[in-house]
Amino acid sequence: MLTQDAIQAMSDHAVADYPGECCGIVTGMGAIQRVHRCRNRQDELHARDPEQHPRTSREAYDMDRGEMERIFADAASNGEAVIAFYHSHIDCGAYFSQMDKDVQTVFGEPEFPDALQVVISVQGRRIAEITGFRWDGSKQDFVAEKIV
Repeated sequence: MLTQDAIQAMSDHAVADYPGECCGIVTGMGAIQRVHRCRNRQDELHARDPEQHPRTSREAYDMDRGEMERIFADAASNGEAVIAFYHSHIDCGAYFSQMDKDVQTVFGEPEFPDALQVVISVQGRRIAEITGFRWDGSKQDFVAEKIV
């Protein structure tokens, strides 16, 4: 369960990065949760190789694996778990796209199957909707979970 403070911090990040998608990780233990804003590298990748990376930050996000590993290591050293991954969708709904699923299941299932996947819909610099998605191993898919 995400705290109201974590939800607010993710929402603030989503609005701040609009009209680009934001991305980040929530770590913690129980009611103590830390929101780690990650840098969306999608525009850099697109500028470098638009054929390989046709989408911009308005349609996609890319988190640096090194940045993620530092967050994971910091959380582990503090006895924290990875609670959630989050990103925003720009001027559309808070759904879990096939691309979202592909990013989270590179090895057939999520690296952190217990972590909630949060999608924040930002429309016109306003939060329109926030939806969570939880991995269901029996279905081998993510299922929606209301968080707000």
